[in-house]
Order: sequence, then C-alpha cells, then structure tokens
Amino acid sequence: MNHSETVLENARRCTQRVLQGFDHFQQQFREITLRSKSRFINHDWHGIQADAIERLRLYTDSVRQCLERIRQDESVDLLNRSAWFLSKRAYHRLVENRQDIEIAFTFFNSVLRKVFPTIGINKRIEFTDQDFQKASPGTPRPVHQSYQGRLDILLFKKILHDFGLEVPFADLDTDLLSIIASLQEVLKLKNDTEGYFRVDIIRSLFYRNKGAYIIGRISLKDEKIPLLLPLLYTESGLIIDTALLTSDEVSIVFSFTRSYFHVEIENPSELIKFLKSIMPHKPISELYTAIGYNRHGKTELYRELVTHLEKTHEQFEIARGEKGMVMLVFSMPSFDVVFKVIKDSFDQPKSLTRLDVHSKYQMVFQHDRAGRLIDVQEFGYLKFEKSRFSKNLLEEFKTQAARTVSVKAGLVLIQHVYSERKLTPLNLYLKEVPEEKAVPVVLDFGYTIKELVAANIFPGDILLKNFGVTRHGRVVFYDYDELCLVTDCNFREFPQAAYEDDEYSAEPWFRVTENDIFPSELKTFLGLQGTLRDVFLKNHGDLFEVSFWHKIQASIRAGEIPNIFPYPEKKRFKHHKPFPL
Repeated sequence: MNHSETVLENARRCTQRVLQGFDHFQQQFREITLRSKSRFINHDWHGIQADAIERLRLYTDSVRQCLERIRQDESVDLLNRSAWFLSKRAYHRLVENRQDIEIAFTFFNSVLRKVFPTIGINKRIEFTDQDFQKASPGTPRPVHQSYQGRLDILLFKKILHDFGLEVPFADLDTDLLSIIASLQEVLKLKNDTEGYFRVDIIRSLFYRNKGAYIIGRISLKDEKIPLLLPLLYTESGLIIDTALLTSDEVSIVFSFTRSYFHVEIENPSELIKFLKSIMPHKPISELYTAIGYNRHGKTELYRELVTHLEKTHEQFEIARGEKGMVMLVFSMPSFDVVFKVIKDSFDQPKSLTRLDVHSKYQMVFQHDRAGRLIDVQEFGYLKFEKSRFSKNLLEEFKTQAARTVSVKAGLVLIQHVYSERKLTPLNLYLKEVPEEKAVPVVLDFGYTIKELVAANIFPGDILLKNFGVTRHGRVVFYDYDELCLVTDCNFREFPQAAYEDDEYSAEPWFRVTENDIFPSELKTFLGLQGTLRDVFLKNHGDLFEVSFWHKIQASIRAGEIPNIFPYPEKKRFKHHKPFPL
C-alpha cells in the first residue's frame, strides 16, 4: 500500500475499534441497569450497591480496554493524527443516526485524549461544541407514555399496571387517594379544577438505593406540573411514599449530592429534554450525570463553561470563604461552579500527599453520597486566556500551585483540576442570615453528619467551613481530604488524667493512634455560639457520645443499609409509619 492507503487503513481500524468499544460500553451499561428491577423486587439492596459501583467503573474500564485493543493491532500507527482525522469523519457517519450520538462523541473524545493528552481542544481530531450542537439523533420513540382522564384512582392504577411490577402493595387505594388529594390542592392553586387532564409518565422507573421512582408531569393549559412518586418497601408491602409536585422538590431528588439513577435509556437526549421540562433550573450537565452518564455530564459542563466565557467578561477569582490548607479554590461570580487545584505543599498540620487527595476524591466517586457529599468532575489539560483570571488568583497560582498551573504566552494552562457545584460556606451563611433562618440550617448540619456516618462516611473535619448550604437550604459536605470510613475509626472515651498535672502537660499522658477519635472532643471544633450551639446540642448531642458511634459501626458491620430518602419526613403521607435511619 502507498502512504495514502496506509493512512486510510489505519483510520478504518481505529474507527472500528472505537465503535466496538463504545457498543461494548453501552451494552454493559444497559445490562447492569436492567438488573435494577429484579434487585428492587427482591429487596436486594446489597446487589444494588454492587451494581452501582460496577457501573461507575465501567466507562474508565471500557476506554482503557478499547485503547489496548488498538495498541495490540500492530498495523495501526496510534500517533498518526491524519489517520485520526479521517477516523473522526468516518465515526461521525457511522453514529449520526443513533439515539445515543452525543454519548458516542464523548466516548471517541475520551479514547483520543488518552492517546494525545492535549492542552485545550484539538478541533481537527476531536468532536467539538459545534459537533455536539449539530448532533441530531434519529427519530426517537417517545420516552414517555401519555394518559388522559379524570383525576381518580383508575387513572393511577393504569399507570402502575403499565410498569409491570407485579408485587403486592400494602394499601394501594389509600396511597392513591393521598396522591389525588395532593394534586387537588395544587390544581386549586392553579385555578384548574376541571378534573380532566393529561399525565405524561416516563416509561422506565428510576432506581436508586432502596427506592424506585415514577417520574412524569401533568399538563395544564399554561404550564407543566412535575410529578414524582417514590415507591418503597415496608414490612406490609410496597407503598407510594409521597407525591412531589414542585420543581424544587424534584430537583432535590436529582441533586448533585446523590448517587446516580439506574434507568433504562433508549434516547438519552430525549430523556434529558423531558427532565429539563420539569426542572428548568437544573443544568443539562447535572441531568446527564444523574442518569449515569457522568462522563458526558463532564462534556456538557465544559460546554456550559465555554458558553459562559463567551457570553461574559467575568474573571476567575479566589472563591469566597476561608482558604483551604490543601486546595486552592476559584470561581466566577455568576457561574455556579467552583474549581479546585491541589496546592504544591500543604499547610500544617496536614500530612497528606497528592496521591492521598486523589484517593479521597476517588472514594467519594464510588461511595453512596447519601445526599450529603457533592459530586465532583475531574478535568485535565485545560487552557484559558490569562485575561480571564484576576491578578490575585494568578499570584496564588504562582506561589501555591505552580506544579499544576502555568502561565505561558498569555495563556493559563491547568494540568489538573476538580470542579464542584458552588455553595455558600456554612460558616459564612450563619453569619449572614437572621437567626430564624439559621436555626433550621444548624439542625440540618447535624442531620448531615448523621446521614453521612450512617452511610459509613466520617467527615474527619467537622469545622463549619468544610460544609456548604445549597439554594434549597440543605447542608452538604465538600472538603474531602480528611474523609474516611466510619468502620476504620476507633471511637474512644477521653481518658481521665491519673494526676492533676497531666492535664496541663504539653504531651498527652495516654497513647493515641492515627485512627483514634474522641467524640467528646469534637464539640470543641463545633464553631457554634449562643442559641445556635444550644439548638445543636439539644438535638444532636448524641454525636459527642461514644455509644452513638459504636452503634453506627455495629449497624454497618451487620450489613444494614440506612433509610436515607431525598425528601423530608414531613412530606411523607401521614398514614405511613416512620422509617428508622
């Protein structure tokens, strides 16, 4: 073969391998997802957790395996950019009518960036924002089923029948009457009392942890009302636990602090459009991530960032809040994301390494976040114009993060960075709001710690500055460098001094190991004063007792899965018994 024929053959082989790798990923993704129904019906909560971890690892494994197959092909010149240019064009033609075209583009880019760890985007051989904008899936089957009729039990029984669960409900008619009563209140507020309307229901259930969720919308004359029905198991049978009927309530269920849903997906973009119609303020990137396509969620987040930079003249600047010992944090005023780069050296008393920090973030990625840990996206080799950074931030890069960030020829090059949703640091929030708004947040601060530890996460540092407040007033944890498993901790009573002078000694008079935790001493780090401190201690004083922690450890080691649901207890239908945590 001549040179041109060699390049063409090279491109053909690369295209074939990448498409095979993507098909394998999608097939495995679907197989794992489809297990959820039987797991739920059989109360196999441990199986659901195992499936979640397996699916989280799937994308990285699929990209790595795809690249290995290309490398093993001795006739392929992996670094031939002309071949990859032709491969991109051929791949585009092969996937242009697929329902999952945007996911296919992202997979191609993921493989390519492992071959060429390019600073910025190589528009010639990578799929760019323009390609994603033009991507148009083939004619899709609607992701929802429409039901029309009067607001009565029969309408909702038809919806439930079509999901084919075939499991006994504890008291279905009472649950359905409660749904109808909730809807009637909303319809009265909307001045729509005709009682005959259309309900659009997504064809697949959304599974996560111990719950399954029916998600849809009610179409009125001028607007769409979200409808989310959680299905849970009790000793008496299946129940519909509540009806969530506002965009904010549904948005919290899809929060960036929760594990990803397992939902059968034929056309991801159509599903996202439906979800966006009932959660208009939720970013597209977070919706893709919530349904398990977190790598494409990362692609969408980058696109959102690029669009924001094009539409504004804002600069990146040092983020609000106390400066961290491990991370340098920056953001833009009106972009709802913060970015974190690891410092070159850590302030005392931190004894972590960069590898330790990476492992903590990887732990968060794979663990159940219990609605209290922020999801993180990891980026590498980003490039921005220097003019988009404040002078103070550039100086911080120079003095504290030179190993990660460099400035060359008017450009800022970032080798590695984490991104998280922007929150108000808890310590600042409590200073800036009146006491009546601070009290419920302080109460939620305690529940945040309790729900994290129930999910086997010990925050390490419980300083207020390490927690943030969402726009919904929920408290979440976002500083991961001291995070560890509750079961790895040794919770101890603080020893009494044998002699009075021991209490004033500069050195402890008793032996302390790395994993020793003294709950009574956590109170000294609480950082709350006056009424807020009193409220916290009254409602969450058990956090400072060793017996609380030993009970949690025993529960975790016994294999118990906590009941942590994405809506408050007060939203549950009143005829349902309380769930223990």
